[in-house]
Amino acid sequence: MCEDDHGIGRRALFVTGAAAALTLGSVSFSNGPAAEAADNQETKTARGTLPTGSPDFVYLPVDVPEGVREIKVSYTYDRPSVPAGTQANALDIGVFDERGTELGGKGFRGWSGGARTEFFIRADDATPGYIPGPVRAGTWHIALGPYTVAPQGLTYEVTITLTYGAQGRTPPPVYPPNRARGRGRAWYRGDCHMHSWYSDGRRTPAEIAALARAAGLDFINTSDHNTHSSHAHWADQAGDDLLIMLGEEVTTRNGHVLALGTDPGTFVDWRYRAGDNRWARFARDIRRAGGLVVPAHPHATCIGCGWKFGFGEADALEVWNGPYTPDDEVTLAEWDNTLVAAVREGHGRWLPAMGNSDAHRDPDAIGTPQTVVLADDLTREAVQEGIRAGRSYVAESKNVSLTFTAAGGRGEHAGIGERLRVDRDTPVTVRLEAQGVPRCSVRFVTDQGVLFTSDPLPVTGSGTVEWHTTAQYAAYVRAELRHEAAVGPLPGVLAAFTNPVFLGRA
Repeated sequence: MCEDDHGIGRRALFVTGAAAALTLGSVSFSNGPAAEAADNQETKTARGTLPTGSPDFVYLPVDVPEGVREIKVSYTYDRPSVPAGTQANALDIGVFDERGTELGGKGFRGWSGGARTEFFIRADDATPGYIPGPVRAGTWHIALGPYTVAPQGLTYEVTITLTYGAQGRTPPPVYPPNRARGRGRAWYRGDCHMHSWYSDGRRTPAEIAALARAAGLDFINTSDHNTHSSHAHWADQAGDDLLIMLGEEVTTRNGHVLALGTDPGTFVDWRYRAGDNRWARFARDIRRAGGLVVPAHPHATCIGCGWKFGFGEADALEVWNGPYTPDDEVTLAEWDNTLVAAVREGHGRWLPAMGNSDAHRDPDAIGTPQTVVLADDLTREAVQEGIRAGRSYVAESKNVSLTFTAAGGRGEHAGIGERLRVDRDTPVTVRLEAQGVPRCSVRFVTDQGVLFTSDPLPVTGSGTVEWHTTAQYAAYVRAELRHEAAVGPLPGVLAAFTNPVFLGRA
């Protein structure tokens, strides 16, 4: 069990229908003379040790009296050396206000994970990752997340400072618009997974927006870990040339998921595991808030990154995350298997793929990769509809442009994400036109596997490749463009890939 020496209250283990949470004894402050003096401060410190096997979340109650202008929290924990292959200590932190810690987040006031060692909240301002607003009287909860605990245990120290005085004024939030100028129905480039200094990134919104424009992007989606605190800080970065959608990377202990393009101010809770049977509720919450549900880097090797919730609630899947690596290759193969299953089951629903940078800091490149979406206009709803319909391809940079179609013998025609409705034995011509992919090979992948691989394209990077098939031979066709294979585990790193074109009347 946890040891504590702040000496007030009794620790208890509460199970609230989701993951178990340990609640420690309360830290109380005076409600006397100190509260009457403006800018007078009180500080208290709680210490304890968490053993291995601790619950995912440990709550430290703080009884906040009337008259508090600011709450400030700092923390430290020990980092003992551990044997190779053994997890070291890692402790995240956040806070919930007097409205409580129930799932759904009514009391949520901020989360910085392990990115910061201290934070403050006032009515008029807050540390990035936290929500400004009144510091009301009641029981607040410091949320500690022992991500990993060394065999020796995790010894922590949390210091809470209350500053008394008159509350400031909370500024009304201003959010970016839901549309940019656009070009009507056209192909738009976007990156929907990146991190600012409002979670564990190191870039400001202004720096990210500048890099997005330099990368040739038309839209981005904010996706800071487990907080919506950045939403009110993007409006002045949007413009006629850049649509900024708002979201969150919901970072659970069993995988991460993008809430893509939610309504401004939407918070999505993350305090559950796959075995808690709570995920479907929060996936519905994302959609009710106008967002898409996109599992992120499902085979990433970082702790807690592997996706364990299945794809039944997904609107799309992040197949390519940042520089192309073997875990992306695994995800690409897994995604292809979902296409095969959709064809076999014949229900018509299939899972589109996308790619994003997951950029945090230099030298992470915004827009590497990027998802290129055919949308009716440059609006949140139109871009989301293009992603949901799979009318998109993924490219490593703004230099890559593709046209991918399938045509029958009587003028039938279908593009990416569409169905070419022809009889099973009707000859079909699959055609790829590519630019910006020098010395790349083209592979046409079907439900039967890779059925065609071209010679490398010219050094100019432009070329056209055709292949002939039938719906009987290939229920769908998608294209992969890969750099020349070097020694290593991959058959050439991806330069681009498309969502499929489906063949046949089914």
